[in-house]
Amino acid sequence: MMSAGEANHPMRAIGLQTSLPIDDPESLFAFEAPTPVPGSRDLLVRVRAVSVNPVDWKQRQRAAQGVRLPEPKILGYDASGVVEAVGPLVQLFQPGDAVFYAGSIQRQGTNAELHLVDERIVGRKPATLTDAEAAALPLTALTAWEAIFDRMRLAEGGGAGKALLIVGGAGGVGSIAIQIARQLTRLEVIATASREESARWCRDLGAHAIADHRNLLESVRSLGRRHVDYILCTNDFEGHWSALCELIAPQGSICSILGAKQLDVSPLMGKSATLAWELMFTRSSHATDDMAEQHRILDRVADLADAGRLRTTLTETLAGFTVANHQQAHTLA
Repeated sequence: MMSAGEANHPMRAIGLQTSLPIDDPESLFAFEAPTPVPGSRDLLVRVRAVSVNPVDWKQRQRAAQGVRLPEPKILGYDASGVVEAVGPLVQLFQPGDAVFYAGSIQRQGTNAELHLVDERIVGRKPATLTDAEAAALPLTALTAWEAIFDRMRLAEGGGAGKALLIVGGAGGVGSIAIQIARQLTRLEVIATASREESARWCRDLGAHAIADHRNLLESVRSLGRRHVDYILCTNDFEGHWSALCELIAPQGSICSILGAKQLDVSPLMGKSATLAWELMFTRSSHATDDMAEQHRILDRVADLADAGRLRTTLTETLAGFTVANHQQAHTLA
């Protein structure tokens, strides 16, 4: 809990009021806001590190197109920090706990000194990782985990004799998906890459084989697989769609983390194949009955990281809570 005096104390945040190109000096700006007060299941977290993913710049572009918001919108989703205060019905954490999470797209973001988040989508921070390393994990790890186990309905320890194709293996989600599939299933993991550097990265993470996404159909079949049982697409979904329909096995499952404007799904009918979508914000956005599943997943991810079985995908660290660093991070993402 927190006192009224603590709630009125201002905090520093970085946000926007209209959607502008990131090179515009006003695209993001610093301001002071009242310290938020935890709701019934909320944690008030003192943020120690955040990460920037493609979703951040996409939200920046969409948040206020052609309008000026009456109040600044704070972006940011992935975070690592320490619980400062808790709501009256919180059961999973207490002040002083180190945590990490991916937040909610419906609420103010993590680019602030203090941040409110529902305890049901929060995990304990991996003890062996720095705050920056931990903050790079939640969004991609939740996306990969939900895609494999919830959307394509694989069982942990299952998949013997079957194959998973990950399109975009060297990306953030692909990199975590390779590791989760190798550590927790018996699938053959095929990852796509087009450069030797990215192919080497995928192999180091555990991919059994590498396919070239520039000629996806022939490349996968040259590995001796006419069909694959599962496909996770994290890159150029519409561009690869025809090849994915050819490659998916009868009664197989395709999961995409990308949307599509026009898609002919009829080729899947003859194979009784499944098409599923994965968005890790779904549970928090709709307050689903199984919302606390993300708490469980993040705790499992922390266990894997602490056991040395899951590697963070942190690529670059920008030190300091400044507008310039956030603008640079949006450029790099």
